[in-house]
This record gives sequence, structure tokens and C-alpha cells, in this order.
Amino acid sequence: MTVAAAKGDRDTETDADADVDVDVVIVGAGPSGLTLANILGLQGVHTLVVDERDTLIDYPRGVGLDDESLRTFQSIGLVDRVLPHTVPNQILRFFDGNRRLLAEMAPPDARFGWPKRNGFVQPMVDAELHSGLDRFDCVEVRFGHRMHTCVETTNGVTVEFADGQPAVRARYVVGCDGGRSATRRLMGVSFDGTTSSTRWLVVDCANDPLGHPNSEVGADPRRPYVSIAIAHGIRRFEFMIHPDETDEEADDPAFVRRMLGQLVPYPERVDMIRHRVYTHHSRIASSFRKGRLMLAGDAAHLMPVWQGQGYNSGIRDAANLGWKLAAVVTGKAGDDLLDTYDTERRKHARAMIDLSTMVGRVISPTNRRVAALRDRVIHAASVVPSLKRYVLEMRFKPMPRYQQGAVCHTESGSPNSPTGTLFIQPRVDTRDTQNAMLDDLLGSGFAVLCWSNNLRAVLGEPAFGRWKALGARFVEARPMTQLPWTGHDDPEVVIVGDRTGALKSWFDVYPDSVLFLRPDRCIAGACIAQRAPEMSEALTRVLHLTQGGGSGTDGATTDGKSDRAVLHVAQSASESSGTVTRTTR
Repeated sequence: MTVAAAKGDRDTETDADADVDVDVVIVGAGPSGLTLANILGLQGVHTLVVDERDTLIDYPRGVGLDDESLRTFQSIGLVDRVLPHTVPNQILRFFDGNRRLLAEMAPPDARFGWPKRNGFVQPMVDAELHSGLDRFDCVEVRFGHRMHTCVETTNGVTVEFADGQPAVRARYVVGCDGGRSATRRLMGVSFDGTTSSTRWLVVDCANDPLGHPNSEVGADPRRPYVSIAIAHGIRRFEFMIHPDETDEEADDPAFVRRMLGQLVPYPERVDMIRHRVYTHHSRIASSFRKGRLMLAGDAAHLMPVWQGQGYNSGIRDAANLGWKLAAVVTGKAGDDLLDTYDTERRKHARAMIDLSTMVGRVISPTNRRVAALRDRVIHAASVVPSLKRYVLEMRFKPMPRYQQGAVCHTESGSPNSPTGTLFIQPRVDTRDTQNAMLDDLLGSGFAVLCWSNNLRAVLGEPAFGRWKALGARFVEARPMTQLPWTGHDDPEVVIVGDRTGALKSWFDVYPDSVLFLRPDRCIAGACIAQRAPEMSEALTRVLHLTQGGGSGTDGATTDGKSDRAVLHVAQSASESSGTVTRTTR
């Protein structure tokens, strides 16, 4: 089926439509590819997912979900399917070789609407992402299709498959095909970094022999280990393999039982699902985009497991790229918007790789003197309350903060500006609904949110009309005391009551009162009320938006200015957060 024949609800048809079979080909049906396909499906983008395997991978690789990933799953309408396969608010403890506590990670807040640490069963979550695609007539998944090559032309990419399967022509190709990515190879980009010489034995067990809900890392110089509760009675153990121990020896069931015997009293009774040997990689592609080909997930970056961010980084890729691809394909934005994907994501992915690599070096030395020195330093630091909170609340985790890309900063460029960061997601009320999660009211596209003001009057009719044409939601947040007042009622504006006070607390910190939110809930621009029309105009340029909101024109900037829009508004701020849960009453 061609796009021209199947587009249905598409507003416009470009000349390229008749020449392609689908808008986007996603290579790889892993978590990044499936999440991206769900995002595109929600926007009516004709998408084909291909994978060389015959079915989804049935063994867990990632074991930890963070709050950002759950927020993304919420945005694609699948979080309620995912939650039954998770262990929320999972505590991670680090012990030294004498079983003394070195550090504990138990972050208490949920500023983005979800717990920061969650164990999960990846095959079951991936299966939910896959079944979620059944909702969309515009998305198809084909297993048993190995991409052989792809040829890029001016208007598209022709993807050819091995074993004689018919070629497919698409506008864009996204490689979500793992660390050995064929897409990355065809793009001709390097995969820079290192591969650790240290090997680890991973053992997944059913009927959890320990049974407690949390996880621990043993920084034991004799043999570092990991013990992780996943969900549904599954536990993962990981043990470092010494240099004098071969892969064949580590694969021996007797060796595996001997390792388990260090942590459980009856290793012979453990119900092993599988075991395997693996190494840690710290690598990143030199570019996430080249022409009409892009990379996401493990195809774009690999990192050690110590912060549990490999899986989550891939979901961030999908969330960042998905709305941009949809905007370009549907004619709401020009192709240059896709350049901001690499600009925004590669720097943050690099920071996650560096953090994960550093943590691995701290916890896995086998030299006893080095380990003892580490232990003394960490124990000394733990008596300092501020340092203890820094670890406990995971404040060291790099958060997205985009200085360049699809964001519009003020001239001052304050490091504390909220622009380029994720907006909070507290619990709110409307006159009809109580205890709603904010994102559910913001919708899946752009949103403009203000604090207790007449949003139409603040924006002005031209700007209001432009954002409406893009499908944006308009939201006015108020104190709960003002929720019944109807003086500013507008049929196009959703009025929400600040049920928990988290929104006012956020606006208490920042001088900005009008926020322009991207579909991934990053703040694209923030300003005071009188500057809203100017900020709106600046965002039209930096987001490469088309004037008609879907005209099919390229939307490219013609004035020669850089993608980093600057608005002359003074800024000074610091971050705050709100805490919410999913339950609705």
C-alpha cells in the first residue's frame, strides 16, 4: 500500500507521497523501535517496522525503568499495560566486601509523575509495546526481514532486504537495530568508545530465591556482584568473571551454582531461566543523523549497566525523535527540525555513558587496597548530609537540559532557565475530573500553558491561531480556590486547578508565567505574559514550523540565523519539583 493510497486523514499530499510506500521504516523491533512506532502511529504516520528475527527477544536485557520512560509510555497510552510488570520505588543499595552499606539510592520524589526507580520484566513490557501497535492501521510490523542495503535519493530511501523480500521505499529510515547496527554501517558513521575487558556472568532465576523487592550491588574486591529483583518472582544475579576464568568455565552449570552459592543457601534448588556471559561497552555514534537515515537506542549508543540507563536512553531517543519526525512528515515542520535530534540527544547520551562508566570503575576494583581506600572515602562522605542526599535522591543523574536545538532561550541564557528542561507533571483537577495527571490533559502534541491568566488575550489572536492550527492544547493553571470562577472561560482553553500546589511552587521559583511545551514535555520556550507573542514568533523559526501548520512546505529558516533562537527577556531561576502518583479518584 502506498502512502498516497492509504493516507486517509492526512491534510495535504506532497509530490513525494506518490513515490513512497511508507513514511518511515524502523529497522529493529526492540524497545526503541516499538516506542517510536507507537509515537508515529498516534500521529497517523505510515510506518513499517522490520526485524531480522522471527519474533521479539524473549529474555530480559534491561531491568530498570525510570520516571522519564514511564512518562513516555503514558504519552502513548500504554503505561497502564506496562505497570503490572514493574516494581515501583525500588531501592538500590551498595555494599562493601564486609557487607557494610556504602550507599543507598531511594529517590523520594516523582516530579515527572512516576517513581524514579522501577524494576521491570523487559520481554513483557516490549510485548505490550508491540501489541500497542495493533491500534494503528498505519503501522505494520514484519519479522524475518533483514535489511541488506538502503539507497538514499532526494525524495526518499529505498530499503532492500535479504532473501528476496520486496524492497520498500520510504521518506526516512531509523535504525533501532542494536549495537551491531546495519543501519549505522550503511550510514558510514563511527562508533567511538571502548569495550571493557571485564566479563560478567548473568543469571536470571524464576521463583526468586531471596524474595525481597529491592536490589543490591556488592563492591566486593574478591568478586563484585549484582542482585536485582525484577518482577513476577524473577531475580537477576551478575558476577564478575576473573581473568583466569574462561567463558567455557563460566558457562558450566557447576560454576554457575558455585557463584549462586555466595548469595543463596541452596544454589542447587534455584530455578534458573538462563545464564550467559557478556561485557560492558561505552560507545556512541559520531552522528545520530545522516541525510534521511537516523539512529536510536543501542544503535546510537551503548553504556555499562551500572545506572540502568541503556534501555531508558533508547526510550528518550524515541520520545525526542518521534514528534519531530511526525511534524516533518505531516508538513507541520521543515526537515531541518530533524537536525535538532542529534544536537539534543547525543550530548545527553554521552553524559549517561560517562556516568555509567565512572560508577562501574568505582564499584568493581578487585585490588583490595584500592577497594579499601574507596570504602574509606565513601564512608567518610556519607556522614555529610548534603552528600548523602545527593546520592540517595540520585541528584547526580544527568537530566536533559538543551542549550541548543528545538528550544528558544532568552538573551541572558541563564543556566537556571527552565527552557530546555522537562516540565513537571503534578496531579490536577478540572471542574469535571479530579486527580488527573497533567500530561493526560495536555494531550500528545504541543501545549501552551500559563499561570492564572487569559491565555487567548496573552498570546493574541494571530499566535493563538497558529498554535491551534498545529493542534496545540491550551491550558490555564489556577489555584484550587479559583477553579470554579468562569470569568476567563474559553472553549479552547482547559482550566486546571493546582490540586497539590506543585504548579504554584514551580512558578514561585521561575519568573516565567507562559510556557510553550513540546510533545515530549520539554519546555521549548518560557517568558512573562507580555513577551508571549514574541516568544511564539521566535519558536516558529527555531522549530522550523510551517505557517499553515501542515502545508507541506519545508519550513526552513531563510534569514541565515542559527537554530538557537534568542529572545531579549531577562531570566533567573532554579529548579523545583512536584510529587504525584498515578491513582485517580
